Amino acid sequence: MPHLVILYTPQLDRETDMNALCLKLADTMIAQRDESGKAVFPIGGTRVLAYPAAHFAVADGGAAARAQGQGDDCAFAYFNLRMGRGRSDAVKRAAGEALVEVAREHLAPVLQRRPVGLTLQVDEGQEAFDGKFGNLHPLFNTT
Repeated sequence: MPHLVILYTPQLDRETDMNALCLKLADTMIAQRDESGKAVFPIGGTRVLAYPAAHFAVADGGAAARAQGQGDDCAFAYFNLRMGRGRSDAVKRAAGEALVEVAREHLAPVLQRRPVGLTLQVDEGQEAFDGKFGNLHPLFNTT
């Protein structure tokens, strides 16, 4: 953990490079620092995953957009950053604001062409079970 999961309407695949957005968001997460200058998120634990919805309905199905000449339908992307406990509210807010800014900049051309709803939510929680295993983290433990 941390994991940023993006669920989005599939027409966005035709209008923007979602993989590039994932890479930008991961870089933004890795760049976050807390009040003492320490990395907020471990490199090896940082994940950004994006999934187009196979089925969806957004708002009124695009009727208002068509009536105003703004396209045939509405798009949506939900960004959910999930992290473990222990970070200050200021750090969580700063991480959320930094991710919103990157997503807003990346999606700006799409926002000029069509109606798009965007939501970024930061969640933290105490896991009932947190089993971490694999061999990815040692790649980044250089100290």
